[in-house]
Amino acid sequence: MNRTAAANDSAVAGQAGAPAAVAPPPSGRATIPAEVSEVDDRRDRLLASLTLIAGIGLIAALPFALKAGAEFFLPLVAALIIAIALVPVLEWLERRRLPAALASLICVLGFLAVANGVLAAIIVPAFQFFRLLPERIGQVQMNLRPVLDLYNSFEKYVDKAAMRLAAGSAKNMAEAAQSTALPPRSLIELVAMSAPTVLLHIFFGALIVFFFLSSWTRLRRQTITSRASFDGALATARVIQNVVDDTSSYLGTITVINLALGLVIAVALWIMGMPYPLMWGGIAALLNYVPYFGPIAAAALLALGGLMVFSDLWVALVPAFIMIGAHLLEANVITPLIVGHRLTISPIMILISLSFWGWVWGTPGALLAVPILIILQTVIGAAGKPDIAGFLFEHGTLDHGRGGRRDKR
Repeated sequence: MNRTAAANDSAVAGQAGAPAAVAPPPSGRATIPAEVSEVDDRRDRLLASLTLIAGIGLIAALPFALKAGAEFFLPLVAALIIAIALVPVLEWLERRRLPAALASLICVLGFLAVANGVLAAIIVPAFQFFRLLPERIGQVQMNLRPVLDLYNSFEKYVDKAAMRLAAGSAKNMAEAAQSTALPPRSLIELVAMSAPTVLLHIFFGALIVFFFLSSWTRLRRQTITSRASFDGALATARVIQNVVDDTSSYLGTITVINLALGLVIAVALWIMGMPYPLMWGGIAALLNYVPYFGPIAAAALLALGGLMVFSDLWVALVPAFIMIGAHLLEANVITPLIVGHRLTISPIMILISLSFWGWVWGTPGALLAVPILIILQTVIGAAGKPDIAGFLFEHGTLDHGRGGRRDKR
């Protein structure tokens, strides 16, 4: 046995030390004329170029298609994001031995109940408060007069423009107040007062959330088991789990932080005597979902509300300062401490996502911009960045001729 093993080792070593025999080129490739190979190479280049042009055209046309089809794509994307965020709640209910359909129904009804409560806490007081704007414009102008006096050279122009704006706004608001019915007190009344398309969008989104959640376990199992290899199934499961974990944890954490921020602002405004403090806290919490621009808009609305209520300029600006201070504390201390570095997103990417989805779908698009960015970032991070250029020009059809030439060498 030892002699046989030694002989085999000697043979392997001899083969390793001997010069490698050059394999003859495949007979099929050797018999292909150079003209035919050049024609195939040109054809491959043409096909790859057409594929690249079609891909660029599809990417360029996608934003306009999303904008034109906003009535379909906006509720679809919003419903999918809400459904992904509700997956942990669904799984918790299913672990309590509830059927998937019943657990999905509880998730949908719970979300609609929360949305109805938010509407009742924000929309109803906002209708009542801002209907007083025509009567308070004079007070707002008096509070802003010290600021306007700083611009003496433009005083006449500013006064004329402000008077025209005040007169036009007072007339329009008075007509709207006379012709407008009572503000909606619930989600049902808002749907009843709105166009039928709003009802269809809400019904369409609720159905998507329900059916997505009710079939979530089965779809995930089928997606994973349909992979051809164990590594592919493992990668698919990792991508799905990362998307659910990152999206739900971000939305859940940010929701808790925004609710705490709104509650702090509401308590502070209640202490200083601002009317409807819960409404202002809800507005601040809702707008804080939009990074950078949302807190600025909330501070501007609070400044307008303070100018409508208080007669002193600096006291009227205190609600805006409270919003700015609370947001700075939340954005620089609380959120980084709680969220950490797991969901760190580049500010440039956030601005690009906000501008893009805000242009495509307006304010709802701005609210959905960060969750969409998180989903895309998670998928790319887990699945890997697609090497489109390498697929077309290095590892794809264009590499065939080069590989043949390398084999010949």
